[in-house]
Amino acid sequence: MTLSPHPVPTPAPALPAGPLVTERLVLRPVRSGDLAAVTRLWTDPEVRRHLGGPVIDSVVRIRQRRIVGAAGFHAVVRAEDGVLLGLVTVEAEGRGGETEVSYQFLPEHWGRGYAREAVGAAVARALESAPSVVAVTQEANDRSRRLLEAVGLEHVESFVEWDAHQVLYRLCR
Repeated sequence: MTLSPHPVPTPAPALPAGPLVTERLVLRPVRSGDLAAVTRLWTDPEVRRHLGGPVIDSVVRIRQRRIVGAAGFHAVVRAEDGVLLGLVTVEAEGRGGETEVSYQFLPEHWGRGYAREAVGAAVARALESAPSVVAVTQEANDRSRRLLEAVGLEHVESFVEWDAHQVLYRLCR
């Protein structure tokens, strides 16, 4: 999971416009009606445990103004009822110039395979046009590491960043 502590997320789009539909999910642009759930993703201590902690209020306000309809940010909603489960971000010019995927899901939706389904679909779609996809998570985030491995990414590098041990995963086309 790679939402950095930078105040304003600005990924370049890496997936074509329009929703990405899986068996149970729809990945679509963030809408104004999603802001309450998205704000929870940025401020929930459990979600942010391996992401540098909850985002401060002033940064949340900036993000709220900029995320609606922003390229690269995908609200993950359950197809059957439209409930927002999380976010998947795909940045065409991410870490090292490679396409980078990151994700956050609300705790009440963990353990049901939603993140694996959404991230797997986003990675597969990104690899249709990108030569590789990378993702970074904290070394201590076992759940995230298992998810990345489950969708085919391989651990290729370990390093320290933001005062924490990180791991870089990659999948090449």
